[in-house]
Amino acid sequence: MYLPLQATSAQPVPLIVFSHGLGGSRMGYSYLGRHWANAGMASLHTQHVGSDNRVWQGNPLFLLQRLQTAALESEALARALDVRFALDHILGSEQAEMFDAGKIAVAGHSYGANTAMLVAGARVNAGPDYVGELGDRRIRAAILISAPPLQGQGPAPETLGSVSVPTLHITSLEDTINLPGYRSTVEDRIVIFDAMAKSPRTLAVYNAGGHSIFTDRTTRSGPEASARIKSATQELCTIFLRQSLQFGHTQVNAERLGEPSAMESKPAAPPDAHEVQHSILQWAYRHQGLLDRFVTPKT
Repeated sequence: MYLPLQATSAQPVPLIVFSHGLGGSRMGYSYLGRHWANAGMASLHTQHVGSDNRVWQGNPLFLLQRLQTAALESEALARALDVRFALDHILGSEQAEMFDAGKIAVAGHSYGANTAMLVAGARVNAGPDYVGELGDRRIRAAILISAPPLQGQGPAPETLGSVSVPTLHITSLEDTINLPGYRSTVEDRIVIFDAMAKSPRTLAVYNAGGHSIFTDRTTRSGPEASARIKSATQELCTIFLRQSLQFGHTQVNAERLGEPSAMESKPAAPPDAHEVQHSILQWAYRHQGLLDRFVTPKT
């Protein structure tokens, strides 16, 4: 959990639940969790046992088998239920009063973006393993980073056309998943974006950076490109969340932490729609050197 300093029962904050990619863990994507906490939003990072970093452990001769098992439909289903469990747990705990239950979002990278789509309202045939609703009505927005297609679910518009919450789609021209027997490219991310016709959706396609550049790791793209794309992603996600969750950031005086006057007594007013749109366009202008394509509901 990345928790803002100003989170109290008197001043509850928005909550983002983050789902890691295949072979990842709750410790990953800290650059996003820390940034969101600094922006006044809590971030709860789940760990999906069965498709987490333990797939890389053990006999290398059985690595392919472990990867295939982690990608099974039953595991994809379990991940969505993990997110529901995490929300039920935190909102039923003694900490619940610190979170605004009306301002909850889901986010994920790669396989975690699949999980986020399910929780955000994608309609899938879950088979005999589960009968019920996978979508969580508490979710008000979704961030989908490097989202691969939902396997075995038919045409994307039929599966994803039901998603109506605001969505932010982030990818890059080099965003390719290469696993034994499986390949997914940036074109798949565009198909997913196009299929969510009911969602007020935003798309950012960077012109550099591979699939792993959105993790905490410094990839073969190099530290400079990695830092630039991570910084741009942090900023865009925060603008999107403030707009979608109608959240105004309460400023914290870091020099006077521990004093009552270090934080404002009342939360900041929700952002003005024109102000947010201006912020998004400013973001696109500042980062135009990184962008191959950028689409917002207004353009």
